[in-house]
Amino acid sequence: MTMPDRLGFFGDYGGRYVPETLVAALDELEAAFRKIRGDRAFSAQLRLHLRDFAGRPTPLYLASNISHSWGAKIYLKREDLTHTGAHKINNTVGQALLTRRLGKRRVIAETGAGQHGVATAAACSLLGLRCRIYMGAVDVQRQRPNVLRMHMLGAEVVEVKTGSATLKDACNEAIRDWVTNVDTTHYIIGSTIGPHPYPLLVRHFQSIIGREANGQIRKVEGRLPDAVFACVGGGSNALGIFHGFLGANGTRLFGVESAGHGLKSGLHAATLAKGTPGVLHGSLSYLLQSRDGQITPTETLAAGLDYPGVGPEHSYLKDSKQVTYTTVTDHQAVAAFRELSRREGIIPALESSYALAAAREYARRKGHGKLILVNLSGRGDKDLDTLREYEEHHH
Repeated sequence: MTMPDRLGFFGDYGGRYVPETLVAALDELEAAFRKIRGDRAFSAQLRLHLRDFAGRPTPLYLASNISHSWGAKIYLKREDLTHTGAHKINNTVGQALLTRRLGKRRVIAETGAGQHGVATAAACSLLGLRCRIYMGAVDVQRQRPNVLRMHMLGAEVVEVKTGSATLKDACNEAIRDWVTNVDTTHYIIGSTIGPHPYPLLVRHFQSIIGREANGQIRKVEGRLPDAVFACVGGGSNALGIFHGFLGANGTRLFGVESAGHGLKSGLHAATLAKGTPGVLHGSLSYLLQSRDGQITPTETLAAGLDYPGVGPEHSYLKDSKQVTYTTVTDHQAVAAFRELSRREGIIPALESSYALAAAREYARRKGHGKLILVNLSGRGDKDLDTLREYEEHHH
C-alpha cells in the first residue's frame, strides 16, 4: 500500500490546502480514522452492513461472449450489483459509521452522476443521519432518476447554478456549507480527492474491491490478471481495485480517463493526460488549468468523470509509473456500452464503459490468451437518457 507522509502527501501530491476553520475538523477526522482502523468492533459492524445492506462480496464475472470476440479472457468485477448500483456505497457506509463515531448527526456531500448522492442518502437513512446533497444544475438535468432517488431516501438536494454547474461547483458549495457548520456536520467526500485524510480514508473503504477481486481471480484462474482496467474521474473505484494488485509482478494497471471529443479538440476531462500540478478542493494534484492557473472547463458524456482534478495518489502513481494512464473518447465509450449491453446482457454505467473500451483496445492489440480484469464500477440505468440524446445528435 502506498501511504501518504504525515502531512498527507503521496510523493509531491496531496496535503491540506484549506481555510483555518477546517483544520481542527480534519485533525479530528484523521484521529478518528486512525482509531477505527484498528478497531475490531467498527470493522465487524462495517463488514455486516457491507454484506447485508450493500450486498458484498460482489461477483467476479467471466464475460465469455465479449472474451470470444476480443480474443482475451475478460473478467468483470461487478460493482454494478451493489445496493444503489455503484461502488460508491462502500465508502458512504464506512463514512456514515465514522460520522456517528464523531458524534455528528448531519451529513453533506457533493455528487456528479448522482451515484454518490444516492449512496450517501441511503447510508444516512440506514444510520439515522440528516443529509444534504449538492449537485450541479447541469447534472440535475442529465441525471434526473438519481435526483428522484435521493429525494425518496429523505435527502435534501441543493441545485448549484454557479460556474459550470457541474461537479466542481457542487464541491465548492459543499465546502462552503462545511466551513459554516463544521461542529455538527461531517462532509462525506465521494472520491479520493480533497484535503488529507480524505484521499486515504476513501481509498481505505474502497480497497475492499481489490481485495475481493484478488482472492476471486486466484480462486478461478489460479493466478493474477495480466491487466486491470478502471475508469478515473476523481479516482476512487480505480484505487479501490488497483490496491488489490499494486506491486504484483506481471499485472499491469490501467487508469482510463475521458478524452471527450478527442484530446486535440480541447473538449475532454483527461486531467492526468493533459493537466499540470495545482491546488483544487484542498489538495495539490494534476489539474486542467489555463496558463494563469484558472480551472478550465471539462467536457465528457459521463457526469461522473466530469471533474477537472484527480486524486493526489493517482498523480503520484502516474509520476512513479506504477499505473499507466490512458484515454478513451466518448464515441469509443458509447460503442463499448452498447456492446456489453447487447452481448452480455449487462448495461454498464457510462463511466465504466471508458474502462471497457480501453480493455477492448488492449485485448485486440496484444491480448491473445491474456487475462484481463475490468472494474465495472456501476450500472447504466442512470445513463439511458444521456445515451438516447447522444445517438439522436449523432445520426
